[in-house]
Amino acid sequence: MKAITLLGSTGSIGTQTLDIVAQYPDQFRIVGLAAGRNIEMLVSQIRQFRPEIAAICQEDKLPELKQAIADLDPQPILVVGEAGVIEVARYGNAETVVTGIVGCAGLLPTIAAIEAGKDIALANKETLIAGAPVVLPLVEKHGVKLLPADSEHSAIFQCLQGVPNEGLRRILLTASGGAFRDLPVEKLAQVKVADALKHPNWSMGRKITIDSATLMNKGLEVIEAHFLFGLDYDRIEIVIHPQSIIHSLIELQDTSVLAQLGWPDMRLPLLYALSWPERIYTDWEQLDLIKAGNLTFRAPDHQKYPCMQLAYAAGRAGGSMPAVLNAANEQAVALFLEEKIQFLDIPRCIERVCDRHSADNCPNPSLAEIVAADQWARQEVIAASQALSRGDRRISISTMS
Repeated sequence: MKAITLLGSTGSIGTQTLDIVAQYPDQFRIVGLAAGRNIEMLVSQIRQFRPEIAAICQEDKLPELKQAIADLDPQPILVVGEAGVIEVARYGNAETVVTGIVGCAGLLPTIAAIEAGKDIALANKETLIAGAPVVLPLVEKHGVKLLPADSEHSAIFQCLQGVPNEGLRRILLTASGGAFRDLPVEKLAQVKVADALKHPNWSMGRKITIDSATLMNKGLEVIEAHFLFGLDYDRIEIVIHPQSIIHSLIELQDTSVLAQLGWPDMRLPLLYALSWPERIYTDWEQLDLIKAGNLTFRAPDHQKYPCMQLAYAAGRAGGSMPAVLNAANEQAVALFLEEKIQFLDIPRCIERVCDRHSADNCPNPSLAEIVAADQWARQEVIAASQALSRGDRRISISTMS
């Protein structure tokens, strides 16, 4: 039975991970849970899975949490805030830590888990995008495994099983196209938050659903694929696949192409990250190619999705630039969700911040420099949004290389 700690237990990744644990109680058990602010769901999870330790990030919720589980025996250790999440990440005898925290907030807890010698099931792409210069050396130093738990990188990882080290030629990341894949580009200026949150294929959190609508999620996945699999950016491509049946593909040196297919279900990559190198039998719906019907593909529209260009440019710039890109995107998406900027202002804000960082890009940043770049970028997005509110909406993607 594998011992698991789950960071971000009340989010989309967290609840689906717990679905797996509940379905396979002879395979997995929960050691630690960390949640943001959803006290009711966390209480339910503590009662069902009986962790040894639990964290609530919102500190003023602690008295309510204590009262809600006062009858439990034994009582879990309860901790709060960012320090509490870090404590959960490195606690006890958990073998694997699932990083389901949204955004760069997952970076420090992931580092703590690695330093404690725990394998990482990486569902938080931003951690590696922002922190790769620090995270990857720590993974090597502590001899832990970094296993992708999102659908695209899991697909690549699965296809690579048995492939020689020098056998990989190209990666093809598939993208659904998000909420606006069939909307003409000239109509994007009028879209609202509710429109952007209507993903046609996947059930995800609000932030990543907006990233899917801008295709920044795919740009971030390009950077993550570069760090996970060691390919140059020129050999990582994006293709629009509206049905989301093929989760990604690899091309080998002899031009053979391998793909991983399945219904859009995040439990599949999560289960593989938890059970690798084994395969666990499930009673989930099997893929029926007749039912799936036609599988279609098209090139991404760079005019419609400028965030992809920004991500490639930031990845090629390297250093602290991916951290700035990621933080700028997180802040811009937050402002959009709060209806403080327009949908097309998201890439405008990101571009301006990346442009401003170009002269100060740190080629080999420390953790402190990454955190500082992250905080700087968030403040710059707020300043950029104020400029946009004054009517300056020029965008040139001048950082594109």
